[in-house]
Amino acid sequence: MRLLLLLFLGLIASTAQAATPQLLLDVARFRNQDQTVKGAEVEIYVTVPSQSLTYRQRAPKTFQAAATVTLEILKADGKPAYQETITLKPPVLNDTTAAIKNPLSFQKRIVLLDGSYTLRGRVRDQYHAGAEGTAEMPLVLQSAGKGTALSDLVLLARPAAKSPGQNNFTRGGYLLTRTPGGMYTRGANQLYFYAELYQAPQSQKLSLRYHLQSEEGAAADAEASLDNVAAGKPTTILGELPLGPLPTGNYTLTVDVLDARKQVLASQTAHVRREAETYAPAGAAVPK
Repeated sequence: MRLLLLLFLGLIASTAQAATPQLLLDVARFRNQDQTVKGAEVEIYVTVPSQSLTYRQRAPKTFQAAATVTLEILKADGKPAYQETITLKPPVLNDTTAAIKNPLSFQKRIVLLDGSYTLRGRVRDQYHAGAEGTAEMPLVLQSAGKGTALSDLVLLARPAAKSPGQNNFTRGGYLLTRTPGGMYTRGANQLYFYAELYQAPQSQKLSLRYHLQSEEGAAADAEASLDNVAAGKPTTILGELPLGPLPTGNYTLTVDVLDARKQVLASQTAHVRREAETYAPAGAAVPK
C-alpha cells in the first residue's frame, strides 16, 4: 500500500501545473542613430513569470518548464512590421513548491519608421495543452526633431553596471537589468533608471529633477547635477530615487532636464508600481 501511495505521489509531482501563462511587455524608444530617417530605435523587453508555467519532471528531483513566445509589431493597416517566435526555458528546479521563481525574459532592438503600431505578444505553455496568454499595447513613434529631447525612461531593478560587451541588454556602455512592468516590491528601497538626452546645449550648466507621485498623493523628490554633457552624441543619464516608506500604489515618475535658470528643456514620464508588502523575484534570467 505504501509503495502504491509513493507511486501515486510521484505521478502528481511529475507535472507541477500552474495557472494561465502570463506575459509582460515593456517598451523604450530611443532616437534613431541615422537621423536622416524619420523613425526610432525601439527596445522591447518581454517577460514571462515562471510561476505561471507548468513544470514537468525531467529526471528524479528535476523539474523544468518551457514556453513559446510569439512577438508581433503590426502597422496601422494590420500588416506585420516584425514577427518572431522564441522558446524560453527557465532554470531547472529541484522543488516546484517554491513560492518565488525568477521570471524569464528576452529583449529585441528594432528600428521602425514613424507611425502608429500595435505591439502584440502571445505566450504558450509547452507542457499544458491549450494554456495561452496574450498582451497587447499601442506603440506610437514620432521623431522629436532637432531640439533637446529625452528618450523613454528605462526602469531598472539595480544600478546600471559598466560593461565593455555589446548585446541586447547593454546600452550606452552599461548593462541594464530592467524591472518588468515597472514593479518595485518589498526589499527594493531604491528606484533606478536609465535615459538618453539628445541635442543637449553645451553653453550652460544643466541639472535634473525627479518627482514620483502616487494616485493617492504620496510623493518623493530628488535633484541631481548633469555632468559630462556629450557633444554631438547622446548624453547618458543614470538616475536613482529612494523609495523609502512609500506605500503600495501606482506612481508616475517624472524626470525633467533643467537649464541654468531652472527652466524645463526636456521631460519624460514612466509608470511605476510599488508593492511595499510583497516580496517578488529578482531580475529576470536571460535565456541561454
